Amino acid sequence: MQNPVRAVVVSVPRNSGYSVHSTEDFMRRISLALVASVLAFPLSAFAQAGTAAKSAEPFKVGTFRINNVRTVGMVLRDSLVVDLVQANAALEKSRSFPARRMPSDMVELIGEYENGLKGRLYAIVNELVQSKSLEGKRPGYVRELQEVQTLAPIPRPRQIMMTAVNFYSHIAESAPADQRAKAIAARKANRGVPYMFLKAPSSIIGTGETILMPHGRTQLDWEVELATIIGRPARYVPAPQAEAHVFGYTVMLDISDRGGRPPGGFSSGTDWFVMKGQDTFGPMGPFIVPKEFYGNPMTDLKQTLVVGTDQRQQSDSSDMIHSVWEVIEYASSLVTLQPGDVIGAGTSGGVGMGTSVRGSQLWLVAGDEITATIDKIGTLRHKVEAGPVPPAGTGAYLPPVATYRKPQQ
Repeated sequence: MQNPVRAVVVSVPRNSGYSVHSTEDFMRRISLALVASVLAFPLSAFAQAGTAAKSAEPFKVGTFRINNVRTVGMVLRDSLVVDLVQANAALEKSRSFPARRMPSDMVELIGEYENGLKGRLYAIVNELVQSKSLEGKRPGYVRELQEVQTLAPIPRPRQIMMTAVNFYSHIAESAPADQRAKAIAARKANRGVPYMFLKAPSSIIGTGETILMPHGRTQLDWEVELATIIGRPARYVPAPQAEAHVFGYTVMLDISDRGGRPPGGFSSGTDWFVMKGQDTFGPMGPFIVPKEFYGNPMTDLKQTLVVGTDQRQQSDSSDMIHSVWEVIEYASSLVTLQPGDVIGAGTSGGVGMGTSVRGSQLWLVAGDEITATIDKIGTLRHKVEAGPVPPAGTGAYLPPVATYRKPQQ
């Protein structure tokens, strides 16, 4: 919104009776009035646009199924879900704000956030807080979190780029202690550039959904990690400027099939698609925290993973090899990142294939319950179940691991 500043010329008649001192006083009063009007302008401009400069409370955003309709909403106090379409309609009616269409999905919300939508969401929060509509009897568009189904915040991301072995504690987890120490020292001496791989968008599921073990795939592993959500297009973005391209952060599980490929045929080493890309291998959520409400992941990140009652991973950003910002710099040198793209920061030591923590490998089994938490974002909860036996094929299915690998003794 552009508002021209007009020059004001005040003339004092020669025979008006004003002295030099009274004229100076008059001019001083005019100057103060002009300054006051200029200072008041931003507040009135926000009001006229139906936006706010600050939010009375922090919030998260998510995707929900409400009355069998997929809906984008805000989460307040980690317990209340605000339907954006209905809340915005009520605000426009009560405050006579100009009409603004609410986003139909999370990617649209992310793309419009810095184009005026953020200020409107702030205004909705402020209205709810100031009117005490979050307490006692609440409007119909504010629901208890347990009353709605929480879906993955971005059910089908355009692109998911994950970072392999980006925590020192995850280096050579299955190697003898002396070899592992040498590998860690070598990586510290030469960090190189991040190693990234793609994860299939169809692998994404929301909190509470079931992780399916494909038939006969008995070496499933867990990895908890911070996922950064891109907010602005990014191509060749230096690390110091990367945060400006971030919308927010969420929790991801990078479920991994360590069973590999059967012998024979073409092979060029690890089959990353088999390992990372299968259905339900990408739990995400429960919500996205906009960056202004999270802080700096390179100082604030704390993540844990528990299977049943057994804590299997715990880490913070001090263990990271490449910072979140360096990972974005590298990713943006490969492809143009777009709003809603997901960038995984990598996981720490304590995964199932490693022997350095527990002394032997340990895999997920049907019936396991996974709880993955990142402080200030939230917790994913998932049960593991065996997938169905597939119908007869011609031999081109990915076969059970037991048909080509001997079981561990």
